[in-house]
Amino acid sequence: MSKQVLFIQGAGVGAYREDAKLSESLRRALGPDYEVIYPAMPNEADPRYEDWKSRIEKELAEMQEGVILVAHSVGGSILLKCLSEIKVTKAVGGVFLMAAPFWGGDGWRYEGYEQVELPEDFAAKLPQGVPVFLYHCRDDDTVPYAHLALYKQLLPHATSRRFDAGGHQFGNDLSPVAHDIKAI
Repeated sequence: MSKQVLFIQGAGVGAYREDAKLSESLRRALGPDYEVIYPAMPNEADPRYEDWKSRIEKELAEMQEGVILVAHSVGGSILLKCLSEIKVTKAVGGVFLMAAPFWGGDGWRYEGYEQVELPEDFAAKLPQGVPVFLYHCRDDDTVPYAHLALYKQLLPHATSRRFDAGGHQFGNDLSPVAHDIKAI
């Protein structure tokens, strides 16, 4: 049986189509032993946390034990908040977040940001013993590179991977993420 990977897209007009390149890159790099599930998230142009949370919960309920969670950009910040709020009933093999924006504090503060802002104790509410990986490119012109350090402060045991180039879309090459997934 293939290992399942749930890939949560980023937000914005055309994000599902754009992140499909990332999903496909991950699928190719992981090979036939992995099944990458890439659902379209609701209202990508103007995401509502509760809608995305419901969709993530629905997807998780259909996954097998040991599911690997991968998320890009806003999808990453929403996934983290969701994992800190819901009761995850199946084992999670790992959490892999790419270019996730940090909301509140020294991060972003746009209108309505509070809906995705993490509570102070969120890390303690995440599934215990699950490896967390954070990825960011220094030349990301969408989510500031400094957001990686903000997450690292709250998730000191997370493994962080920094890249000099690749931009917000990591050059559409997720082979480093696939390498880490295979290593867990």
